[in-house]
Amino acid sequence: MKTAQNATQKVQLTETVLRDANQSLIATRLPYSKFADILPTMDKAGYYSVECWGGAVFDVCLRYLDEDPWQRLRDLRKNMPNTKLQMLLRGQNLLGYKHYPDEIVKMFVEKSVENGIDIIRIFDALNDLRNIEVATKTALKCGATVSGTLSFTQSPVHTLAAFAKQAKEMENMGVNTICIKDMAGVMTPEEAYELILAIKAEVKLPVVLHTHCTTGMAYMTYFKAIEAGVDVIDTATSCFSGGTSQPATETINFALKQLGIETGLDDAALKKVNDFFKPIRDQYIKDGLLNPKMMATDTDALNYKVPGGMLSNLVSQLKAQNAMDRFEEVLIETPKVRADLGYPPLVTPMSQMVGVQATSNVLAGERYKNISKEVKAYCRGEYGTAPAPIDPDVLKKALGDEKPIEGRYADTLEPVFEKTKAELAGIARSDEDVLSYVLFPQVAEKYFAARKAKEEKVVKYTIERVDE
Repeated sequence: MKTAQNATQKVQLTETVLRDANQSLIATRLPYSKFADILPTMDKAGYYSVECWGGAVFDVCLRYLDEDPWQRLRDLRKNMPNTKLQMLLRGQNLLGYKHYPDEIVKMFVEKSVENGIDIIRIFDALNDLRNIEVATKTALKCGATVSGTLSFTQSPVHTLAAFAKQAKEMENMGVNTICIKDMAGVMTPEEAYELILAIKAEVKLPVVLHTHCTTGMAYMTYFKAIEAGVDVIDTATSCFSGGTSQPATETINFALKQLGIETGLDDAALKKVNDFFKPIRDQYIKDGLLNPKMMATDTDALNYKVPGGMLSNLVSQLKAQNAMDRFEEVLIETPKVRADLGYPPLVTPMSQMVGVQATSNVLAGERYKNISKEVKAYCRGEYGTAPAPIDPDVLKKALGDEKPIEGRYADTLEPVFEKTKAELAGIARSDEDVLSYVLFPQVAEKYFAARKAKEEKVVKYTIERVDE
């Protein structure tokens, strides 16, 4: 295999089963209790890192799994002391769906590192680098490894030169690695090869590539990326790989080793990890949570540009409204909405905004009859600068005569932590609780109440047993 490097090549792997793999396939419904026992084995596998936090994990822990996401992180740290724990952070959005004041961004990053995170993959949905500056500076100050991330997409304005320029700007910000995030799995082998060479020519940092198997491109894309000298790739233990997830860890590892490329992975440990997750996967299939659509190859995504997590969410939305028969219509509408909104990359929160708007357009029978408050905020400039101009008619429908804001939206936000902490006196038990509430007020409040009720029930049960 010809590569862009002369010396013995080493390619390291990030394991995604604890975050993106299960987020893409089963909407992140993997509770800590299901995988706790395998963590000591994963700790010995030799991964570059284990992506285990951030993304939708935080929200889902509170909303659906009855878990404190901070405690999950601490438990992960305790049980994988020798492995770099990695999270995905949406810049000024953190793990929520809007921009937060700088003080919240700083404190959230500080607490993430304090509770066990080693690597923070920081991106902005619009590749507006103003929105990753605060998180990046704070993470570096805390001693974390920062992976400055490009949200990859194809459009008239997303060119090799533009991506390479942004990579250089991130290097100047002090990031430790450059990550290319192909959330929709639409990057072709040739695009990967050319983009990595362009970035490597511009910066002196390791390059990480993240993709999905959605379109069937991923394995080919990874091998062309390896030819171009990529340093790290994301993979998923094989029973949670494929479809809208990542390529299989064991398959990639086997192929690379045969080519004489070092991975540093322990084959026996990888098998134990996969054997552990197989029955878990099978149960999700039996329960119907793992939809066969998520495991299929869908080449239409090369046109729709819909990422894995967004596909599973679209299925959930349409099922909830008994409208699965409109699935294809929504997929066709999605790239049209994206073009109207200035070609934003379809990554959280933009993927949710575009997906919800496309669904609304289809189900309402009229385009933009109803415009979500999030899309209105986007048109107002609250998420940053759109990659290309927003369609004037859509802008008019969204804002009326209101003018979009100028400058960085976060600069207009007032500090809220101390005020919120005072409001939660007697409810929040830590600064982490306060941060959970700031990101997801109603969800966190419900979780806090359930946590208290559960503890009171345990105390009551214990007292009754003692009395007996």
